Amino acid sequence: MGPDGPGRAGADGPAGTAATGATGAPGARKREYRAHELAEAAGITTRTLRFYRERKLLPPPRREGRIAWYDEHHLARLRSITALLARGHTLGGIADLLDAFEKGRDARSAAEVMGLDTTLITPFSQETPVRLTPEELADYFQGEVTVDNLAASLDIGYVAIDGDEFVHTSRRLLEGSAELVAKGIPLAAVLEAGRELRERTDEIAALFARLFRTHLLPRQEATDPAALNELLARVAPVAKQVVEAELGLALDRRVRAELEDLMGESESSSGE
Repeated sequence: MGPDGPGRAGADGPAGTAATGATGAPGARKREYRAHELAEAAGITTRTLRFYRERKLLPPPRREGRIAWYDEHHLARLRSITALLARGHTLGGIADLLDAFEKGRDARSAAEVMGLDTTLITPFSQETPVRLTPEELADYFQGEVTVDNLAASLDIGYVAIDGDEFVHTSRRLLEGSAELVAKGIPLAAVLEAGRELRERTDEIAALFARLFRTHLLPRQEATDPAALNELLARVAPVAKQVVEAELGLALDRRVRAELEDLMGESESSSGE
């Protein structure tokens, strides 16, 4: 961790009271902190705060003359750093993760990833999004949240960044991925499989979309979103039932073939 030790309170300016104002009240200012107030709120010393700032683990504060003002974003960042350090991450690794986090703010928004940026609501997915702090995400994947894995998750569309949190598009995907990692499959391999699965399922979805557009939608007299959603709500369970049945049959075929091949190799080796 940083060089914790006695730090001079209010190093960045004279002692004083943080700017106040009820969050969300009309015209109210965000809560702001001087250096010693921020350090106290985060449970660190001002010396450690300066160390983190020098290592560029914190974005620059707002300057008002010689006084540096920090806000809730800085406090959330400090709490994430402390939690990630406690989980065994190095400062260098944390710096890389936070840099990737900041770059992720320029990626697709959480609303876009979850399909909330459109007025047309389709009834096929019933996934529940999950909001996670950086340290909560690290806990899910047992220290395998690296810069590359985070970038892959953002690129696939599993996660988006909203403020100081991640938004995972699906609780079932999150928990399923975490369970695979817990069983011993590297997160990078899980994400690569997820990327390929996303491509394959997009092809399956395109097949059903063509069926709907060719054979169902032309028979609709009304084309308003409510009428279309009502039609799709009737066929959605059937489409998902067909895909689930085909996936189960395919898994039976492929896994059985892999097991028979593995057993054949084992018998061949023992007979030599």
